[in-house]
Amino acid sequence: MALGKYSRVDGRKSSSGYCSTVTIIVFVALCLVGVWMMTSSSVVPVQNTDVSKESNFEVKTNDIESNIESNIDTSNESSNSSGDDSGTTDAGKSKQFEDNPGDLPEDATKGDTSGSSNNEETNNNQSKDSEKVFEEKKEDKPEEKPAEETKEDGREDNKDDEPNKVSDSGEDNQESKESQTENIDSEAGETNESNSDDNEKNSEENSSENNDKENGDDQKKDESGQTSIEKKDKPSEVFPSGAQSELLSESATQNGSFSTQSTESRNEKEAQNSSQPENQNGYSWKVCNTTAGTDYIPCLDNLVAIRKLPSTKHYEHRERHCPENPPTCLVPLPEGYQRPIEWPTSRERIWYHNVPHTKLAEIKGHQNWVKVSGEYLTFPGGGTQFKHGALHYIDFIQQSVPDIAWGNRSRVILDVGCGVASFGGFLFDRGALTMSLAPKDEHEAQVQFALERGIPAISAVMGTKRLPYPGRVFDIVHCARCRVPWHIEGGKLLLELNRLLRPGGYFVWSATPIYQKLPEDIVHFHGDIDSHEEADKAMCWEEVSITKDTVNGVGVAVYRKPISNECYEQRPSNDPPLCKDSDDANAAWNVPLQACMHKVPVGSSERGSQWPEQWPARVEKPPYWLLSSQVGVYGKPAPEDFAADFEHWKRVVSKSYQSGLGINWSTVRNAMDMRSVYGGFAAAMREMNLWVMNVVSVDAPDTLPVIYERGLFGIYHNWCESFSTYPRSYDLLHADHLFSKIKARCNFMALVAEVDRILRPEGKIIVRDTVEIISELENIFKSMKWNIRMTYSKDKEGLLCAEKTTWRPKESETVQYAIA
Repeated sequence: MALGKYSRVDGRKSSSGYCSTVTIIVFVALCLVGVWMMTSSSVVPVQNTDVSKESNFEVKTNDIESNIESNIDTSNESSNSSGDDSGTTDAGKSKQFEDNPGDLPEDATKGDTSGSSNNEETNNNQSKDSEKVFEEKKEDKPEEKPAEETKEDGREDNKDDEPNKVSDSGEDNQESKESQTENIDSEAGETNESNSDDNEKNSEENSSENNDKENGDDQKKDESGQTSIEKKDKPSEVFPSGAQSELLSESATQNGSFSTQSTESRNEKEAQNSSQPENQNGYSWKVCNTTAGTDYIPCLDNLVAIRKLPSTKHYEHRERHCPENPPTCLVPLPEGYQRPIEWPTSRERIWYHNVPHTKLAEIKGHQNWVKVSGEYLTFPGGGTQFKHGALHYIDFIQQSVPDIAWGNRSRVILDVGCGVASFGGFLFDRGALTMSLAPKDEHEAQVQFALERGIPAISAVMGTKRLPYPGRVFDIVHCARCRVPWHIEGGKLLLELNRLLRPGGYFVWSATPIYQKLPEDIVHFHGDIDSHEEADKAMCWEEVSITKDTVNGVGVAVYRKPISNECYEQRPSNDPPLCKDSDDANAAWNVPLQACMHKVPVGSSERGSQWPEQWPARVEKPPYWLLSSQVGVYGKPAPEDFAADFEHWKRVVSKSYQSGLGINWSTVRNAMDMRSVYGGFAAAMREMNLWVMNVVSVDAPDTLPVIYERGLFGIYHNWCESFSTYPRSYDLLHADHLFSKIKARCNFMALVAEVDRILRPEGKIIVRDTVEIISELENIFKSMKWNIRMTYSKDKEGLLCAEKTTWRPKESETVQYAIA
């Protein structure tokens, strides 16, 4: 008979079987007890399936955060103690997303080093589970990125929900100390520094270690619980991790994305976005239909106003005539537009389709201004006066007058009638910064060529009004065969240059080329020389040199402005007359030209009585005429105000902008600070291969002379009107609390449309403003299909970084006053 394997024939149970049963029961009981003890003592929150998918990342970061906090506690005790206070303050916020620790001691949830080590494996397992849950649910979110990006996107959207961390409050404690010593944020609207240098170093090391330990999972902490981040970055962009970042203290983000979207995914997403109604965010956009088309400049293409001008003999039709209702439509892109060529290659050639104009090449091609070469426009020489190259011409000028010393004594240059601005473009090689200007005239798109090449330029004309610069700020004024009628109407135009030229500065004028033997050129050459000599004597300009460049076949005349009033007082006649003492030489916004000369300042503390420090020393030192008795923009004595502003922007640029926004700075050449104060932003970026146009608003404190004194340049402007530049001029716009000020007095949407007009596709804008403005701009930019790279908010202040795309609306809007 077959018997059961473990039974006996007599029916009695085996004693060994009984022992095995008891052993199994005891083992199971011990396991249950062990599981209960582990779960009751663990600090890892239990995953609740009712919590949104974003909160799953809370578990994932506990171990990283505890290690970072532990290391910071070891290196800085003050940070630890202040962190305890913050943990208490924010307890209410934590309860929404973490299990209640009950009666556990505070140390059990504080995340010290030993606790992190003991629970590391459990946390890692929980993190993997949370990632799986997130990936399973990600399809429910309409704006989600592909699987490669889910980690970053998950934490971006969850920033409003995350509780504050212990180490963050330690940084907040440091913020209060920083704000006492550098109180400049009330005007500039910046968030104060939060970390000391020691904490920065420790934070960087700790975040790096944790990134390696977690296989690149760089989930970061929220400093304030107010962060809202949405990014669409390129694969090359990297954001610093966790506790390292000074972005926190400068209203920037703590997070970043490592986008690895395929082309197919990107195209699909753009297609889905384009299929959505344009007004889903409450905004509707149309393309501007104008005669100027892709080159539309609202204040220079107001054809209705131009037709009503009583006269154009003083170039009134080339001056600004801004419409009462500025346009809110978007300027179209040229067909075939592509990303501009990077500097310095762009100085030699640009894409033809970006500036598709050939008229200048036809007229000036024989003078080597510009030529068409396949899909490029090339600039072999650059100008009539230096057809064999600008560098030889530049060096010839200094050989004629060694005291000019390009890039040392002579730093800031004004080039009048600049053509395609090759003179200013090659002065970069000599350390000089040139403001080039030319009108929007029959020399088609000359300023647009300059900007596309990466050379500073604006569209302006010497007509009936002063140029938008303060008096006595340019080290050199240059004019190469500009054919300006200097002597007419009492010499108003030459007297305007006298207003702009610094005492002791040089006026460099290139005469008509000698190689041309045309009778009209010879007459014009001698006529200009005669009129100049007569006017210069009357203005007390000293003739320094008149020489001939045999290589380029050009004559160069150099004159020097006096440094005292002695000559003025000894003139046989008061012609041209001296301006009244009440005439402010710095007043330049829509001020009519006058045929008079301003006296030279002679007081030791007056601006213009001394030559500035040589470059580059002048960029860092407060000007000698900024006195401690004067109150600066931020409320401190003026020299301290200047220094604090500079230190502040150096931190912002180095700790935040250069490394924290994921911007490829090699693609940034033309930059604009739309609301500059002392030029600190531009000064902090001076080592980078770019230039910054500093804009001082006409209703802001007049600090533009300070900017010029430190070897930078800028312009006055009213942002209720359009800027005097072509569309697609700038790679980067920086707006520090500009939009909130404009909203109080101007058409807010017109300013947004102007930003779109002057910014290039793939160009970036960095906005620092109130959280309300940041939120509104984010929605507006989204309605324009811009990529919102990052938003951040803290203490009612916010930062936004966005990237313009090539999207244009399908509907058009005819701008009646811009139709011929």
